[in-house]
Amino acid sequence: MVVYSLAAVLGAAVILVFIMWRQAYQNRVLQQTLYFPDFPESFGEMKIFFISDIHRRTIADRIINFTIGKADIVIIGGDLREGGISLKQVEENISKLKKIGPLYFVWGNNDYEGDYHALDAMLLEKGVKILDNTAVSFESSEGDRLSLMGVDDMSDNRAKLTMAVEDSEQVFRILVSHNPEIRHYLKEEQSIKLVLAGHTHGGQIRIFGYGPYKAGGIEKQGDTLLLTSNGYGTSGVPLRLGAKPETHLLILKKGDSRPPNLKVHTL
Repeated sequence: MVVYSLAAVLGAAVILVFIMWRQAYQNRVLQQTLYFPDFPESFGEMKIFFISDIHRRTIADRIINFTIGKADIVIIGGDLREGGISLKQVEENISKLKKIGPLYFVWGNNDYEGDYHALDAMLLEKGVKILDNTAVSFESSEGDRLSLMGVDDMSDNRAKLTMAVEDSEQVFRILVSHNPEIRHYLKEEQSIKLVLAGHTHGGQIRIFGYGPYKAGGIEKQGDTLLLTSNGYGTSGVPLRLGAKPETHLLILKKGDSRPPNLKVHTL
């Protein structure tokens, strides 16, 4: 009886690990329309493909093929790689993402593992705009502008939000930070309307709904929407439970604040 019970427990454990492994390698695009009362109307809409925490994964072609033609820009929210991942693999992921649109990148903590100077040089060579406490502006055909800001990773005091704000225009502002803890440094007068972050993996492994971090999602903080992604890859073990991997297709529009409609594309 004990032998049968042990075998049943081991069998259930093997099945659970297999389920967690399968979940870790899912390919999902969460499509959401976000409305802002002060979004520059002459833009019509701005479409962003956001992906964070790629780590050891190679981006699936079906995600790229699904997203081509649907996004104006691509934002990489840090942890493009981790220690032990070759620049060749990173370069392959960059080449895939470039098929979607122009690339913007912020540093994550794991990006600094290994030779990060070589990573920096490769990104610049591939035409990736690195937002390291800096900003870029976009202008509509009618002259309206919006700013995309990015801060360096928050570890070792690299993130300088004030510098990014000073580098941006006093218009509709989007902020990208690998670590969502940047939320504690936001000020109302900075007029940051959307924050895109990752880092937490949504807890990665959640037992009965509980994990080391909150599951990814969108929260409202004052007039700011904060999106924290579960991310695409994994850290540590290549397993997930209750925190499925995700990428994001975000459509920004002018309109009254409302809950974002959500379409989940499992590819």
